[in-house]
Amino acid sequence: MSDDRSRFLREPARPERIRTHPNAHWFVVGSVSVGAFMGQLDASIVTLATPAIQRAFSVSLATASWVALSYLLTLVAAVIPIGRMADMLGRKLVYVYGFGLFTLASAACAFAPSIAVLDAARVLQGIGAAMLQANSVALIRIAMPEGTVGRGIGVQAVSQALGLALGPSVGGILVHAWGWRSVFLVNVPAGIIGIALGLILLPRTRATHSARGWDAPGVVLLAVTTVTALLALTAVEHGSILRTAVALPAVIAITAGAALGLHSVRRQRGGTDALLPLDLLSNPHFRASLAAGLLSYLVLFGTLFITPFVLEQGLGWNPSAAGLFLTLLPAAIASVTPFAGRIADRRGSTLPTTLGMALAAIAFAVASWGTSAAHVGAALVLLGIGSGLFTPANNAAIMLHAPHERASIAGGVLNMTRAFGTGLGVAVVSVVYSRSGTTDGGFRAAVLTLMVLAGIAAVLAVRASGPALASGPFEYVGE
Repeated sequence: MSDDRSRFLREPARPERIRTHPNAHWFVVGSVSVGAFMGQLDASIVTLATPAIQRAFSVSLATASWVALSYLLTLVAAVIPIGRMADMLGRKLVYVYGFGLFTLASAACAFAPSIAVLDAARVLQGIGAAMLQANSVALIRIAMPEGTVGRGIGVQAVSQALGLALGPSVGGILVHAWGWRSVFLVNVPAGIIGIALGLILLPRTRATHSARGWDAPGVVLLAVTTVTALLALTAVEHGSILRTAVALPAVIAITAGAALGLHSVRRQRGGTDALLPLDLLSNPHFRASLAAGLLSYLVLFGTLFITPFVLEQGLGWNPSAAGLFLTLLPAAIASVTPFAGRIADRRGSTLPTTLGMALAAIAFAVASWGTSAAHVGAALVLLGIGSGLFTPANNAAIMLHAPHERASIAGGVLNMTRAFGTGLGVAVVSVVYSRSGTTDGGFRAAVLTLMVLAGIAAVLAVRASGPALASGPFEYVGE
C-alpha cells in the first residue's frame, strides 16, 4: 500500500500480543466466522418476516418479496467485483468496511418508513454482505499455516450451518415478540462486535505490485448476466416457466454472458486483467471443484425446498413441526464439517468430497423408498453428513487451486456459485415436483432427480483432485 494513502484506507496492524500468539491464525478463523454466521442467520430470518412486512406496509406479496430478492440480487452481482477490489486494496480493509456497511444498512432497514426505503437499505446491506463473503474464505486461505486450511474452512462452514439452523427459530421468536423490525436490529450489536474483532484479530494484507485497471465494462456485463439469470430462476420457482418473465431474462443473461466471455478473452489477450477470471477457470481442477460445488448446493437447497411439502401436505404436519424437523439437516452438517476439514488437510480433498456426494446420493435413494417420517429423517441426516463432508473440503480445494493474489476473487466466484446453486435447486425441484399430480409422486421424482445430480457431483469431485498453486505476489503481512 502506498504511503500517501489516507488513514481511512490503511489497514491497522493487530496488537502485538495477538500477532505473536501461537493461535493467531485461529483468531482469524473465529473473526470471519462471525460474519459467516450472521450472513446465514440474516438470510433465513428475513424470509419469516416477509408476511409481517407485507401487512405493515399494506403491499402485495410480490412487492414484499423484493425485500429478500433485492438483497440476493445485489449480493450475487457484487461479490466478484468486490473480490477483485479486495485483491487490489487489501482484504482486511474491505472486510471491516463491509461489516460497517452491513451494520449501518441493517439499522436503516429496521427504521425504514416505507417499503421503497427498506428495499434501498437491503441493497446497501447486500453490498456489505458481499464485502464480507468475498473475503472470509480468502482471509482463512492466507492466514492458516500449510496443512490446516481445510480445518479453518471447516470451522467457517460450521458457523454457516449454525446460522442456517438457528435462523428460523430465532426469527420466529423475534417477529412474534418484537415485530419484523427486530430481525434487522439484531444485526447491529453483532455487527459492532464483528467490526471490533476484525480490527483486532485480522492481519494486514497488501499487494506488492501496483493495482491493475478496474474492468468497468466487465462489472456491468457480469451484473446484467447474474441479475437476469437469477430473475429467470425466481420466475421458474413461482411456476412461470413458459412466460416472458422467464424467457426474456434468460435471453438477456445468455447474451450478456457471451459478451462478457468475449470481452474477457480480448482483455486478457491484451495483457490486462478481466473481471471474469479466465486464468482461474482454465485450471481443470478449479473448474471441476466449482461444478461439483454448484451441484452440491443444488441438491442441498432443493431438499430444503421440497421437504416441507411432503411433511405438511403428505404427513399433515404443521409448519412449526416441519421447521423443527428440518433442523436435522443443518445439525448433521455442523457435526461433521470440522472432521471433514481435518481429513482434507491430511489426505486431500478427494476422499471427503467424493464420499460426501456418494452419501448424498444414498440419502436420496432412501427418501425415494417412502415418505414416512423415518425415511425422510434418515435421508436428511445422511444428506447432512454428506454435505458436511463435502463443503469444507471442496471450498478448500477451490481456494488452494487459486494463488494468494487471486484469493478474494476466487472466494467471490465460490460465493456466486453457491447463490446460483441455491436458485437452481429450487427451480429444478419445483419443475419436477409440479409435473406430478400427487405429493408422493412428485417427491419421489424430485429426490430421484437429486440422486442423479449428486452422483454426477461425486464423479466431478474425483476429477477435481490436483496440486495446490504456489502463492503469488499478494503478500500476507502478518501484522
